[in-house]
Amino acid sequence: MANLPVRLTPGAASDRIDGWDVDADGRPVLKVRVRARPVEGEANVALIKLLAKTLGVPKSSVTLDRGGQSRTKMISVADLSPDELRTRLTDL
Repeated sequence: MANLPVRLTPGAASDRIDGWDVDADGRPVLKVRVRARPVEGEANVALIKLLAKTLGVPKSSVTLDRGGQSRTKMISVADLSPDELRTRLTDL
């Protein structure tokens, strides 16, 4: 299982992954934008769909561990090791 820190921006013009950045504490985070609004978890659902499609894993393998109401989230990917996750995201 691999953990993925994400900085989510809802209400964007398109669903896309913008690459890596660092948070206020200097930790790396993946910047992601989704069209869905942050209403009733719609943006979180769109995030999970986008990550599953991008990583080539089933949606059931991608779960939101922390940050359901926050822009900064921790995502777990069950079917990938941390090394596999980094490799797939490096190709973006």
